[in-house]
Amino acid sequence: MQNPFETEERLAFRETVRRYVNSEIKPYVDEWDEAGDFPWRIHEELGAMGYFGFGVSEQYGGLGFDDAFMRASASEEMARAGGTAVWAGVGGRGISIGPIERLANEEIRSQVLEDIVLGRKGSCLAITEPGGGSDVASMQTTAERDGEEWVLNGAKTFITGGMKGDYFVVGARTGGEGLLGISLFFVAADNTGFSRTPLERKMGWWASDQATLYFDNCRVPASHLMGEENRGFIAIMENFNFERLSLVAGAVGMMKTCLEESIAYARERITFGRPLLEHQVIRHKIADMSAKVDQIEAYMQLICWQINNGTMPVAEICKAKFSATKALAFCASEAMQIFGGAGYLRGNPIERIYREVKVFAIGGGSEEIMRDLAVRQMGL
Repeated sequence: MQNPFETEERLAFRETVRRYVNSEIKPYVDEWDEAGDFPWRIHEELGAMGYFGFGVSEQYGGLGFDDAFMRASASEEMARAGGTAVWAGVGGRGISIGPIERLANEEIRSQVLEDIVLGRKGSCLAITEPGGGSDVASMQTTAERDGEEWVLNGAKTFITGGMKGDYFVVGARTGGEGLLGISLFFVAADNTGFSRTPLERKMGWWASDQATLYFDNCRVPASHLMGEENRGFIAIMENFNFERLSLVAGAVGMMKTCLEESIAYARERITFGRPLLEHQVIRHKIADMSAKVDQIEAYMQLICWQINNGTMPVAEICKAKFSATKALAFCASEAMQIFGGAGYLRGNPIERIYREVKVFAIGGGSEEIMRDLAVRQMGL
Protein backbone atom coordinates (compact mmCIF):
# COMPACT_ATOMS: atom_id res chain seq x y z
CA MET A 1 0.00 0.00 0.00
CA GLN A 2 1.32 3.46 -0.91
CA ASN A 3 2.44 5.58 2.02
CA PRO A 4 1.32 9.22 1.61
CA PHE A 5 3.85 10.30 4.24
CA GLU A 6 6.88 8.85 2.47
CA THR A 7 9.78 11.18 1.71
CA GLU A 8 13.08 10.64 -0.06
CA GLU A 9 14.93 10.61 3.26
CA ARG A 10 12.56 8.10 4.85
CA LEU A 11 12.63 5.87 1.80
CA ALA A 12 16.43 5.97 1.65
CA PHE A 13 16.68 4.99 5.30
CA ARG A 14 14.20 2.12 4.86
CA GLU A 15 16.09 0.83 1.84
CA THR A 16 19.39 1.02 3.72
CA VAL A 17 18.01 -1.12 6.54
CA ARG A 18 16.35 -3.51 4.07
CA ARG A 19 19.55 -4.06 2.10
CA TYR A 20 21.45 -4.71 5.30
CA VAL A 21 18.84 -7.16 6.61
CA ASN A 22 18.71 -9.03 3.29
CA SER A 23 22.49 -9.41 3.03
CA GLU A 24 23.67 -9.67 6.65
CA ILE A 25 20.78 -11.10 8.67
CA LYS A 26 18.18 -12.96 6.60
CA PRO A 27 20.59 -15.60 5.19
CA TYR A 28 21.72 -16.58 8.69
CA VAL A 29 18.59 -16.49 10.84
CA ASP A 30 18.16 -20.28 10.85
CA GLU A 31 21.80 -20.85 11.75
CA TRP A 32 21.70 -18.26 14.53
CA ASP A 33 18.40 -19.56 15.86
CA GLU A 34 19.78 -23.08 16.18
CA ALA A 35 22.97 -21.72 17.79
CA GLY A 36 20.97 -19.59 20.21
CA ASP A 37 23.08 -16.51 19.50
CA PHE A 38 24.13 -14.03 16.82
CA PRO A 39 27.36 -12.04 16.30
CA TRP A 40 27.88 -8.85 18.26
CA ARG A 41 29.02 -7.14 15.06
CA ILE A 42 25.32 -6.82 14.13
CA HIS A 43 24.87 -4.35 17.00
CA GLU A 44 27.85 -2.30 15.84
CA GLU A 45 26.90 -2.30 12.16
CA LEU A 46 23.34 -1.21 12.93
CA GLY A 47 24.72 1.44 15.26
CA ALA A 48 26.94 2.78 12.49
CA MET A 49 23.92 3.29 10.21
CA GLY A 50 22.02 5.23 12.90
CA TYR A 51 19.57 2.49 13.84
CA PHE A 52 19.77 3.40 17.56
CA GLY A 53 20.28 7.14 17.10
CA PHE A 54 16.74 8.54 16.92
CA GLY A 55 16.07 11.28 19.43
CA VAL A 56 19.70 11.26 20.59
CA SER A 57 21.99 14.27 20.29
CA GLU A 58 24.91 14.04 17.87
CA GLN A 59 27.09 14.80 20.89
CA TYR A 60 26.43 11.25 22.06
CA GLY A 61 26.62 9.54 18.67
CA GLY A 62 22.95 10.02 17.79
CA LEU A 63 21.26 11.36 14.68
CA GLY A 64 20.33 14.69 16.25
CA PHE A 65 16.67 14.34 15.19
CA ASP A 66 13.71 12.03 15.66
CA ASP A 67 11.21 10.64 13.19
CA ALA A 68 8.48 8.16 14.09
CA PHE A 69 8.21 6.92 10.51
CA MET A 70 11.89 5.99 10.43
CA ARG A 71 11.66 4.34 13.83
CA ALA A 72 8.77 2.23 12.57
CA SER A 73 10.39 1.36 9.24
CA ALA A 74 13.57 0.21 11.00
CA SER A 75 11.58 -2.25 13.14
CA GLU A 76 9.44 -3.35 10.21
CA GLU A 77 12.40 -4.12 7.98
CA MET A 78 14.24 -5.98 10.73
CA ALA A 79 11.15 -8.13 11.38
CA ARG A 80 10.79 -8.96 7.68
CA ALA A 81 13.82 -11.24 7.99
CA GLY A 82 11.24 -13.85 9.02
CA GLY A 83 12.62 -14.27 12.49
CA THR A 84 12.60 -11.56 15.11
CA ALA A 85 15.20 -12.92 17.53
CA VAL A 86 17.90 -10.65 16.11
CA TRP A 87 15.53 -7.68 16.10
CA ALA A 88 14.67 -8.38 19.74
CA GLY A 89 18.31 -8.93 20.65
CA VAL A 90 19.40 -5.54 19.37
CA GLY A 91 16.20 -3.82 20.47
CA GLY A 92 16.80 -4.22 24.18
CA ARG A 93 19.03 -1.16 24.12
CA GLY A 94 16.42 0.83 22.21
CA ILE A 95 14.08 1.14 25.19
CA SER A 96 16.88 2.19 27.55
CA ILE A 97 18.67 4.79 25.43
CA GLY A 98 15.94 7.44 25.80
CA PRO A 99 15.86 7.33 29.61
CA ILE A 100 19.66 7.44 29.80
CA GLU A 101 19.87 10.57 27.66
CA ARG A 102 16.93 12.34 29.30
CA LEU A 103 17.38 11.33 32.92
CA ALA A 104 20.98 10.30 33.65
CA ASN A 105 23.50 12.89 34.79
CA GLU A 106 26.08 14.31 32.40
CA GLU A 107 28.89 12.17 33.79
CA ILE A 108 26.99 8.98 32.95
CA ARG A 109 25.88 10.25 29.55
CA SER A 110 29.39 11.28 28.53
CA GLN A 111 30.88 7.97 29.68
CA VAL A 112 28.46 5.43 28.24
CA LEU A 113 25.86 6.84 25.85
CA GLU A 114 27.95 7.00 22.67
CA ASP A 115 29.13 3.40 23.12
CA ILE A 116 25.52 2.28 23.55
CA VAL A 117 24.15 4.25 20.58
CA LEU A 118 26.93 3.00 18.29
CA GLY A 119 26.41 -0.60 19.34
CA ARG A 120 29.72 -1.08 21.11
CA LYS A 121 28.05 -1.70 24.48
CA GLY A 122 24.69 -3.13 25.48
CA SER A 123 22.01 -1.58 27.68
CA CYS A 124 18.60 -2.73 28.91
CA LEU A 125 15.52 -1.45 30.68
CA ALA A 126 14.78 -3.58 33.77
CA ILE A 127 11.20 -3.16 34.96
CA THR A 128 9.42 -6.56 34.80
CA GLU A 129 9.67 -8.74 37.92
CA PRO A 130 9.09 -12.44 38.61
CA GLY A 131 5.97 -11.65 40.65
CA GLY A 132 4.45 -8.98 38.41
CA GLY A 133 4.69 -8.51 34.67
CA SER A 134 2.44 -5.74 33.41
CA ASP A 135 1.47 -4.87 36.99
CA VAL A 136 4.27 -2.35 37.48
CA ALA A 137 2.52 -0.85 40.50
CA SER A 138 3.26 -4.04 42.47
CA MET A 139 7.03 -3.67 42.02
CA GLN A 140 8.95 -5.33 44.85
CA THR A 141 12.57 -4.42 44.06
CA THR A 142 13.62 -1.78 46.59
CA ALA A 143 16.24 0.95 46.76
CA GLU A 144 17.17 2.44 50.13
CA ARG A 145 19.38 5.48 50.65
CA ASP A 146 22.51 4.83 52.71
CA GLY A 147 24.64 7.97 52.89
CA GLU A 148 26.03 8.69 49.43
CA GLU A 149 24.76 5.42 47.98
CA TRP A 150 21.56 3.62 47.10
CA VAL A 151 21.24 -0.06 48.01
CA LEU A 152 19.12 -2.16 45.63
CA ASN A 153 17.53 -5.50 46.51
CA GLY A 154 15.22 -7.59 44.36
CA ALA A 155 14.99 -9.26 40.96
CA LYS A 156 13.93 -8.52 37.38
CA THR A 157 13.06 -11.05 34.71
CA PHE A 158 12.33 -11.42 30.97
CA ILE A 159 14.99 -8.76 30.37
CA THR A 160 15.88 -8.91 26.68
CA GLY A 161 19.61 -8.50 26.18
CA GLY A 162 20.12 -9.01 29.88
CA MET A 163 22.93 -11.55 29.64
CA LYS A 164 25.08 -9.37 27.39
CA GLY A 165 24.05 -5.95 28.69
CA ASP A 166 26.72 -3.71 30.16
CA TYR A 167 24.36 -1.13 31.63
CA PHE A 168 20.83 -1.24 33.05
CA VAL A 169 18.07 1.26 33.76
CA VAL A 170 16.45 -0.33 36.81
CA GLY A 171 13.09 0.48 38.36
CA ALA A 172 12.98 0.18 42.16
CA ARG A 173 10.60 1.18 44.93
CA THR A 174 11.82 4.16 46.94
CA GLY A 175 8.49 5.39 48.29
CA GLY A 176 5.07 4.10 49.17
CA GLU A 177 2.73 1.86 47.24
CA GLY A 178 1.76 2.36 43.62
CA LEU A 179 3.41 3.94 40.61
CA LEU A 180 4.35 7.16 42.39
CA GLY A 181 6.79 5.35 44.69
CA ILE A 182 9.08 4.09 41.91
CA SER A 183 12.46 5.55 40.95
CA LEU A 184 14.98 4.73 38.23
CA PHE A 185 18.64 3.88 38.72
CA PHE A 186 21.63 3.44 36.45
CA VAL A 187 23.40 0.17 37.26
CA ALA A 188 26.52 -1.23 35.57
CA ALA A 189 26.95 -4.98 35.12
CA ASP A 190 30.18 -4.95 37.12
CA ASN A 191 28.46 -3.53 40.22
CA THR A 192 29.03 -5.60 43.36
CA GLY A 193 25.79 -7.33 44.31
CA PHE A 194 24.57 -7.66 40.72
CA SER A 195 24.21 -11.08 39.04
CA ARG A 196 22.16 -12.66 36.27
CA THR A 197 21.05 -15.99 34.87
CA PRO A 198 19.78 -16.82 31.36
CA LEU A 199 16.20 -17.78 30.47
CA GLU A 200 16.52 -20.78 28.20
CA ARG A 201 14.31 -23.28 26.35
CA LYS A 202 12.00 -20.57 25.04
CA MET A 203 9.18 -21.00 22.56
CA GLY A 204 10.71 -18.37 20.28
CA TRP A 205 13.42 -15.74 20.03
CA TRP A 206 16.04 -18.49 20.34
CA ALA A 207 18.91 -16.32 19.09
CA SER A 208 18.25 -13.45 21.49
CA ASP A 209 19.13 -13.60 25.14
CA GLN A 210 16.64 -12.99 27.92
CA ALA A 211 17.72 -12.98 31.55
CA THR A 212 16.71 -12.76 35.16
CA LEU A 213 18.66 -10.07 37.03
CA TYR A 214 19.41 -10.17 40.75
CA PHE A 215 20.24 -7.28 43.07
CA ASP A 216 21.65 -8.40 46.42
CA ASN A 217 22.64 -5.33 48.42
CA CYS A 218 23.76 -3.84 45.11
CA ARG A 219 25.23 -0.42 45.87
CA VAL A 220 25.29 2.43 43.39
CA PRO A 221 26.34 6.06 43.89
CA ALA A 222 23.61 8.48 44.91
CA SER A 223 24.21 10.27 41.61
CA HIS A 224 22.97 7.18 39.76
CA LEU A 225 19.38 8.06 40.64
CA MET A 226 17.87 8.94 37.24
CA GLY A 227 15.40 11.80 37.28
CA GLU A 228 13.28 12.67 40.30
CA GLU A 229 12.94 10.33 43.24
CA ASN A 230 9.56 8.51 43.26
CA ARG A 231 8.75 9.82 39.77
CA GLY A 232 10.54 7.18 37.71
CA PHE A 233 7.54 5.48 36.18
CA ILE A 234 6.07 8.74 34.95
CA ALA A 235 9.45 9.61 33.43
CA ILE A 236 9.53 6.49 31.24
CA MET A 237 5.87 6.29 30.19
CA GLU A 238 6.65 7.88 26.81
CA ASN A 239 9.38 5.30 26.38
CA PHE A 240 6.79 2.53 26.63
CA ASN A 241 4.82 4.19 23.84
CA PHE A 242 7.80 4.00 21.49
CA GLU A 243 8.36 0.36 22.46
CA ARG A 244 4.74 -0.43 21.58
CA LEU A 245 5.01 1.43 18.28
CA SER A 246 8.06 -0.68 17.50
CA LEU A 247 6.09 -3.86 18.25
CA VAL A 248 3.29 -2.71 15.94
CA ALA A 249 5.85 -2.11 13.19
CA GLY A 250 7.49 -5.47 13.82
CA ALA A 251 4.11 -7.15 13.52
CA VAL A 252 3.54 -5.39 10.19
CA GLY A 253 6.90 -6.64 8.93
CA MET A 254 6.14 -10.22 9.95
CA MET A 255 2.65 -10.03 8.41
CA LYS A 256 4.15 -8.89 5.13
CA THR A 257 6.56 -11.81 5.19
CA CYS A 258 3.68 -14.21 5.84
CA LEU A 259 1.81 -12.75 2.87
CA GLU A 260 4.77 -12.72 0.49
CA GLU A 261 5.94 -16.22 1.40
CA SER A 262 2.39 -17.57 1.08
CA ILE A 263 1.94 -16.09 -2.40
CA ALA A 264 5.30 -17.44 -3.57
CA TYR A 265 4.60 -20.92 -2.21
CA ALA A 266 1.03 -21.00 -3.56
CA ARG A 267 2.34 -20.20 -7.04
CA GLU A 268 4.75 -23.15 -6.98
CA ARG A 269 2.75 -25.80 -5.11
CA ILE A 270 0.64 -27.93 -7.44
CA THR A 271 -2.51 -29.56 -6.08
CA PHE A 272 -5.20 -31.32 -8.07
CA GLY A 273 -3.41 -30.45 -11.31
CA ARG A 274 -3.05 -26.70 -10.82
CA PRO A 275 -1.17 -24.20 -8.67
CA LEU A 276 -2.47 -23.75 -5.15
CA LEU A 277 -2.99 -20.04 -5.85
CA GLU A 278 -5.70 -20.87 -8.40
CA HIS A 279 -7.93 -22.43 -5.75
CA GLN A 280 -10.58 -19.99 -4.55
CA VAL A 281 -10.19 -20.89 -0.88
CA ILE A 282 -6.48 -20.00 -1.03
CA ARG A 283 -7.14 -16.78 -2.93
CA HIS A 284 -9.57 -15.73 -0.22
CA LYS A 285 -6.94 -16.39 2.46
CA ILE A 286 -4.49 -14.20 0.55
CA ALA A 287 -7.10 -11.42 0.26
CA ASP A 288 -7.85 -11.55 3.99
CA MET A 289 -4.16 -11.45 4.89
CA SER A 290 -3.50 -8.54 2.54
CA ALA A 291 -6.43 -6.58 3.97
CA LYS A 292 -5.13 -6.97 7.51
CA VAL A 293 -1.66 -5.83 6.48
CA ASP A 294 -3.14 -2.71 4.87
CA GLN A 295 -5.35 -1.94 7.88
CA ILE A 296 -2.59 -2.14 10.49
CA GLU A 297 -0.06 -0.36 8.28
CA ALA A 298 -2.45 2.54 7.66
CA TYR A 299 -3.21 2.80 11.37
CA MET A 300 0.50 2.82 12.17
CA GLN A 301 1.23 5.53 9.61
CA LEU A 302 -1.43 7.82 11.09
CA ILE A 303 0.03 7.28 14.58
CA CYS A 304 3.51 8.15 13.29
CA TRP A 305 2.13 11.32 11.71
CA GLN A 306 0.53 12.32 15.03
CA ILE A 307 3.76 11.71 16.95
CA ASN A 308 5.77 13.77 14.48
CA ASN A 309 3.26 16.56 14.92
CA GLY A 310 3.76 16.71 18.66
CA THR A 311 1.01 14.44 19.93
CA MET A 312 1.56 11.14 21.71
CA PRO A 313 -1.69 9.27 20.95
CA VAL A 314 -1.53 6.76 23.80
CA ALA A 315 -4.99 5.27 23.29
CA GLU A 316 -4.36 4.78 19.57
CA ILE A 317 -0.96 3.18 20.20
CA CYS A 318 -2.56 0.75 22.65
CA LYS A 319 -5.36 -0.09 20.22
CA ALA A 320 -2.90 -0.49 17.38
CA LYS A 321 -0.73 -2.77 19.50
CA PHE A 322 -3.43 -5.30 20.36
CA SER A 323 -4.97 -5.03 16.88
CA ALA A 324 -1.58 -5.69 15.28
CA THR A 325 -0.85 -8.73 17.41
CA LYS A 326 -4.27 -10.20 16.66
CA ALA A 327 -3.77 -9.55 12.94
CA LEU A 328 -0.31 -11.11 13.09
CA ALA A 329 -1.71 -14.23 14.74
CA PHE A 330 -4.29 -14.49 11.95
CA CYS A 331 -1.73 -14.08 9.17
CA ALA A 332 0.71 -16.54 10.72
CA SER A 333 -2.05 -19.14 11.10
CA GLU A 334 -3.31 -18.67 7.55
CA ALA A 335 0.24 -18.84 6.17
CA MET A 336 0.80 -22.09 8.07
CA GLN A 337 -2.40 -23.49 6.56
CA ILE A 338 -1.27 -22.55 3.06
CA PHE A 339 2.14 -24.14 3.60
CA GLY A 340 0.65 -27.23 5.21
CA GLY A 341 3.24 -29.76 6.34
CA ALA A 342 6.06 -27.74 4.78
CA GLY A 343 5.30 -24.91 7.18
CA TYR A 344 5.58 -27.21 10.19
CA LEU A 345 9.22 -28.02 9.48
CA ARG A 346 11.96 -25.96 11.09
CA GLY A 347 14.08 -23.88 8.76
CA ASN A 348 11.48 -21.69 7.08
CA PRO A 349 10.21 -18.21 7.98
CA ILE A 350 6.59 -19.29 8.49
CA GLU A 351 7.55 -21.79 11.18
CA ARG A 352 9.65 -19.19 12.97
CA ILE A 353 6.99 -16.50 12.77
CA TYR A 354 4.31 -18.90 14.02
CA ARG A 355 6.45 -19.63 17.09
CA GLU A 356 7.15 -15.96 17.76
CA VAL A 357 3.62 -14.59 17.43
CA LYS A 358 2.75 -15.06 21.09
CA VAL A 359 5.57 -12.97 22.50
CA PHE A 360 4.19 -9.98 20.55
CA ALA A 361 0.82 -10.45 22.28
CA ILE A 362 2.55 -10.40 25.69
CA GLY A 363 5.65 -8.22 25.45
CA GLY A 364 5.47 -4.45 25.82
CA GLY A 365 2.11 -4.74 27.56
CA SER A 366 -0.26 -7.66 27.05
CA GLU A 367 -3.31 -7.44 24.81
CA GLU A 368 -5.50 -7.31 27.91
CA ILE A 369 -3.51 -4.48 29.51
CA MET A 370 -3.54 -2.56 26.21
CA ARG A 371 -7.32 -2.76 26.01
CA ASP A 372 -7.71 -1.57 29.57
CA LEU A 373 -5.26 1.30 29.11
CA ALA A 374 -6.91 2.36 25.86
CA VAL A 375 -10.31 2.62 27.51
CA ARG A 376 -8.88 4.60 30.43
CA GLN A 377 -7.17 6.98 27.99
CA MET A 378 -10.58 7.44 26.37
CA GLY A 379 -11.80 8.79 29.72
CA LEU A 380 -14.07 5.84 30.45
